[in-house]
Amino acid sequence: MTQQLKADIAWGGGIVLLALAATAALQLGYIDGDTATRITLGATGIMLAWYGNRMPKLLVRGDRARRANRVGGWSMALSGLVYAVLWIFAPMSVALIGGCGAVLLGVAVTFFYCRSLPSNESAA
Repeated sequence: MTQQLKADIAWGGGIVLLALAATAALQLGYIDGDTATRITLGATGIMLAWYGNRMPKLLVRGDRARRANRVGGWSMALSGLVYAVLWIFAPMSVALIGGCGAVLLGVAVTFFYCRSLPSNESAA
């Protein structure tokens, strides 16, 4: 098992453990349901930002691929941070609409940027 796969599994396990801890705290009456949701979804947004930031470093093949990965990395990292901040601090209705909108916008920016790049055939 590679170091990267171990780190990825640790991230996933950490989110699951955090969600379980928030659920336990909710059942014991230490926090309310909104706080448990915000903790879990805020951590998910931070994970999205982390992986979005790492994306340009994972696939580096050719100039166009580097540019696409850089734009994708930035758009997903920023949208993940917006998602996390909204779920941690904003009212629930704003967090739901704004957080999901931020992630969809990050995906759309990446998709349309990649579609705007010239194909390999025309670059020859």
